[in-house]
Amino acid sequence: MNYKPPFNITPKIVNQISSISELMASINVSNLNSSPQLRKLNRIKTITGTLAIEGNTLSLEQVTAIIDGKHILGSQREIAEVVGAIRAYDKLPEYDFTSIDELLDAHNLIMGEILTNAGKFRTGSVGIQKGEEVVHIAPPADRVNFLIKDLLEWVDQTDHHPLIVSSVFHYEFEFIHPFIDGNGRMGRLWQTLILGNWNEVFYSLPLESVVKEKQEGYYKAFNEADITTESTVFIEFMLESIEEVLHNSISSDHVTDHVTDHVTDHVKKLLSIMDSNWMSRVEIMKELGLSHRETFRENYLLPAIGAELVVMKYPESPKSPKQKYKKL
Repeated sequence: MNYKPPFNITPKIVNQISSISELMASINVSNLNSSPQLRKLNRIKTITGTLAIEGNTLSLEQVTAIIDGKHILGSQREIAEVVGAIRAYDKLPEYDFTSIDELLDAHNLIMGEILTNAGKFRTGSVGIQKGEEVVHIAPPADRVNFLIKDLLEWVDQTDHHPLIVSSVFHYEFEFIHPFIDGNGRMGRLWQTLILGNWNEVFYSLPLESVVKEKQEGYYKAFNEADITTESTVFIEFMLESIEEVLHNSISSDHVTDHVTDHVTDHVKKLLSIMDSNWMSRVEIMKELGLSHRETFRENYLLPAIGAELVVMKYPESPKSPKQKYKKL
């Protein structure tokens, strides 16, 4: 093993790994993995989150419609990004995270409908720009293959904990920036693969969605790691995000004893006030006694739509002001 990425194991990282281990022992994995509706909802959150970080504006409802094979109104590129991400995440458990060929195959799935050179390392120079400022210049193109090979060899042979290894890989991959486009979503995809290979529960958790919610901190961690020329701060950030997604999963009605026949109490309450007549969002929220739109959408509406218990009147245009819903 020739290359050893620079980072330090801080007391904070040790404590984070300990906390994550305790949280994982508390997760009801059987409920999480046995519910098709929950897996689907988490996959929707994962895809929406990882693409939103890159500027994709499609909503959870629109991504849901695409996954269901329905037509939506949206830009051709953004729809293609969703389709590519669906393909890659569907195939993710089959990949060998130490293989360059399979890394390239995943990039081809994600970016195949967008880039002519998808599935191939870049041949030119690239930099990351923030506004008018160039914040990162990637290594020369003729070094990319060697750098990725060394990184994957380290991932394969290191004795460090997979939580650390996956985070180090994520940072180092973005530093190398091996593709002309799609590096961010590939780094997040491959970290999930490394984590899922360690414990398959990570294939069912929407880590990318949590990272999207902490996007400013995500970029800040990258910048600080670049300045210090080692990935310690980025490891701490990703472990914090992993802790958060595990906390969310444990506290969610979806993975506790509140789940009965894969339908949450929130969804049951929603269904109890609906019938076969179309209702607007405002009408439904009034009946439920809810005032917070995001709570209604995340906890009631989207799980019900994902479970195919509620349908939209205009699925091709989820954000339509005329949108209405009814119970199947």
